[in-house]
Amino acid sequence: MSIAAAHARPGQVLADLLPSSRVKDAALVLGGAALTGIAAQIAVPVPGSPVPVTGQTFAALLVGTALGARRGFLSLAVYALVGMAGMPWFAEAGSGTAAPSLGYVLGMLLAATVTGALARRGGDRSVLRTAGTMVLGSAIIYAVGVPYLAAATGMSLTQAVAAGLTPFLIGDALKAALAMGALPTAWKFLNR
Repeated sequence: MSIAAAHARPGQVLADLLPSSRVKDAALVLGGAALTGIAAQIAVPVPGSPVPVTGQTFAALLVGTALGARRGFLSLAVYALVGMAGMPWFAEAGSGTAAPSLGYVLGMLLAATVTGALARRGGDRSVLRTAGTMVLGSAIIYAVGVPYLAAATGMSLTQAVAAGLTPFLIGDALKAALAMGALPTAWKFLNR
């Protein structure tokens, strides 16, 4: 069955439209991890913050949404574990467990799982649903990342919010807007 011949059914994510096999699932999981690692290298330093703006969060949310909860979780687990083991594919070619931004990576693992579960329930099929899915995914990343940043750097929670959340809100809004355009459009195209 080709992608063009596939018809979306309720309960599917974009990856479900590909022919099913364990090899495909493994390739999607590894591809999702690699996409996140590559996107993490798109990094812009933020003055006064040890956390840069990256494409990593967008990739993690997109991977979760497109692959579903299980494959999204596995992709981000591979990304996190391989990065903690020394692969330099965290933001700015970082790796290991000592980075103050590791909490964001762990938050991405949870966010990919949640956005994947929401996508399976249609959370990526319309602009408004996709917006809600991306906002919730971003909130999960911050809910883990900001307290971790505070603990890892000795900042107060207020300082961590100022350094690790506030400067990123405009970028997150732009990333959500990209997803709000891309995901529903992909579904409309595939449902023709």
